[in-house]
Amino acid sequence: MDKIDINKKAFELVIKEELELKDIFNKVENLSFVNSAKVLAAMQSENVMESDLQGTTGYGYNDTGRDKIERVFAKVLGAEDALVRSQIISGTHALTISLFGVLRPGDTMLCITGLPYDTIHEVIGIKENGSSLASFGVNYEQIELADNDFDYSAIKEALEAKKIKMVYIQRSRGYSDRKSIPIDKIKEVCEFIKKIDQDVIIMVDNCYTEFVENMTPTEVGADLMAGSLIKNLGGGIAPNGGYIAGRSDLVTLAAERLNVPGQGKEVGPSGHFNREVLMGLYMAPNAVASSIKIAILTSKVLEKLGYDVDPKYDEVRADIVQTIKFGNEDDLLSYVRGIQKASAIDSNATVMPTDMPGYDDKIVMASGSFTQGSSIELSCDGPVREPYIAYQQGSLTYEYGRLALMLAIGKLV
Repeated sequence: MDKIDINKKAFELVIKEELELKDIFNKVENLSFVNSAKVLAAMQSENVMESDLQGTTGYGYNDTGRDKIERVFAKVLGAEDALVRSQIISGTHALTISLFGVLRPGDTMLCITGLPYDTIHEVIGIKENGSSLASFGVNYEQIELADNDFDYSAIKEALEAKKIKMVYIQRSRGYSDRKSIPIDKIKEVCEFIKKIDQDVIIMVDNCYTEFVENMTPTEVGADLMAGSLIKNLGGGIAPNGGYIAGRSDLVTLAAERLNVPGQGKEVGPSGHFNREVLMGLYMAPNAVASSIKIAILTSKVLEKLGYDVDPKYDEVRADIVQTIKFGNEDDLLSYVRGIQKASAIDSNATVMPTDMPGYDDKIVMASGSFTQGSSIELSCDGPVREPYIAYQQGSLTYEYGRLALMLAIGKLV
């Protein structure tokens, strides 16, 4: 190819394997069509105008564009209300705002998907921190998944034994080897929980899962959910930000935690954020579809090369994350470095395992992205520990992801 040095074996392998994926890709494209219609309908119903793309400064009073964006997001996500702000810096931050907004001293939070993602440990107090929920007297309990499904008997026992304020669910796998949680299982467990205790708040970490299916947790029984805009819903265009969506009263509590009690959603300037977040949402169904297709292709090709992959290429997916279990450090580093070399940004960088805030193990991360840390853009990372799993996600277009896969496996074949 013109000035792109692709290993011939890698090129031929990718071409051969993707020929068998036409029917699966058609399903992904149909899903993108459905989700695109949902976004368009929400934007039209709110009569989004060019003037709404202009932001505010200072306190952000009377920011009609910001308020309209939040109504659009609420409709797209099937929620009563939404908080969509540039002041939310990450998915972990959105989750933290939600948890501190809702939970009070003496309350108990019950996680039913086992140990949550590393960066939330100090927020909860699993790892000691003087600013954690635990330091404010919030109790934490967890229940492990049973064979990649909810342990219903343990959940029932916990809910009947004491008053639980919040049940917490992490949909994506994080840096674990469990499967991600599809929406049908979220629906089933929400119905189960509400039959035992109608008042318990069900909170969902929805990172990496938006637009992978045609329903959301708040449409099937969850009370609150949160995520990042440099993941799926930002479409690779939103420069930063996060969202919280769900019951109006709970979103209000989160807004008052982010901003000021008594002012909540009424303050917070949008600056230049409105245009980019709306354009990102508009492009998100297509970007997510590209990411899913690249994940499927990666799964098929890497399994052909003899590596253990999850999900398999023909499995139903709940998020954009594809794992590859390399079994040794050299192959993990070679593949991740191959992804970095295939990037448009910082392609000359050699990624090295390094310490990162919130993680106990050294992390190797390829993220040659236009937005720092964006994981709807093609990225690949993982802790440098046995069994040496790479977690790959994103790809703004199928074509760029396909090129990156060819270049990355060229380091292996």
